[in-house]
Amino acid sequence: MTTPVAFHDQPVQVNARIDSPLSRWLWLVKWLLAIPHYVVLFFLWIAFTVVTVIAFFAVLFTERYPRALFDFNLGVLRWSWRVSYYSYDALGTDRYPPFSLGEEPDYPARLDIAYPERLSRGLVLVKWWLLAIPHYMVIGFFLGGANLGWWSGGLIALLTVIAAVILAFTEKYPKDLFDLIIGLNRWVLRVTAYATLMTDTYPPFRLDQGGTETTTPEERT
Repeated sequence: MTTPVAFHDQPVQVNARIDSPLSRWLWLVKWLLAIPHYVVLFFLWIAFTVVTVIAFFAVLFTERYPRALFDFNLGVLRWSWRVSYYSYDALGTDRYPPFSLGEEPDYPARLDIAYPERLSRGLVLVKWWLLAIPHYMVIGFFLGGANLGWWSGGLIALLTVIAAVILAFTEKYPKDLFDLIIGLNRWVLRVTAYATLMTDTYPPFRLDQGGTETTTPEERT
């Protein structure tokens, strides 16, 4: 059963919907189709790391995450989530992801992180390594570590392949399986946002399944 999550409770909002119909066999070549995105994201994640280091010192001395830096890193996470959703972390759409750091509200995979007006100077010293260690252990199981091409060896990739095989033979993506896969990805994205200093809200140890959270950025404004 899907556990509802309120935006005031979790600043990281992950939403996704299954596109219909989905191709029965396109998933076999999505690793190839996504290569241009992987190349761009490689460089974007280098920039993401540099920006996070700069943000670390900004928060340490000013208690603020510079808005321009925050928006850039949020854009990288959004781009990454769209590519992951298209490819082997969900296979929830056949719509090719846009080359964009923007919100892209029409795309079936969306991510929003509430901008924090203030962040703790003390937490910035420990949350990305010490406090996040229990979550790293959990999401390490979700993501795996044996990178064999597009296969990561993790639970998310395994469940996504199972969904793809079912789709190939039935032309349907099992809803319960979809909800579970999105829940696992949601956990990973919450931890990523916390560990990269974008929020002080500690990620909950719970699996919030389902494609839609209870509130959207539009409802928040």
